[in-house]
Amino acid sequence: MAAVRNNKTVLASYIANGLVATAVHFAVLWTNINVLKMSSAGAANLLAAIAGIGISFAGNRWFVFRAREQAILGQATRYLALYASVALMHGGVLWLWSDVSGLDYRVGFIVATSIQFVVTFIGNRYLVFRQTT
Repeated sequence: MAAVRNNKTVLASYIANGLVATAVHFAVLWTNINVLKMSSAGAANLLAAIAGIGISFAGNRWFVFRAREQAILGQATRYLALYASVALMHGGVLWLWSDVSGLDYRVGFIVATSIQFVVTFIGNRYLVFRQTT
């Protein structure tokens, strides 16, 4: 069984993983809006979140929390429940920010992602990839 890593190492790894997943998320969002010409930033973001969530799960399981000894099905179930609710929150924030208020979707993305960062770190650390040692 792997040793529990210190909080600074986990946080730094979480940030790196999150930056990669966020870049994928934003790239898909940008493509949905600018290439596929989706009219709703909220809907475009919800689809983009799926790509970001997949990348994030893989990185969190194998790189950040290194919780490979746990059953992947249990982790995936908890992860999907957490991220489904966070994706809805993220999409809702972006919808309110851009579609309702008419503000720049890029700034709204930063606001929603900042909220998401805090919620998902706590959820991943203590609910999804909890360490047993």
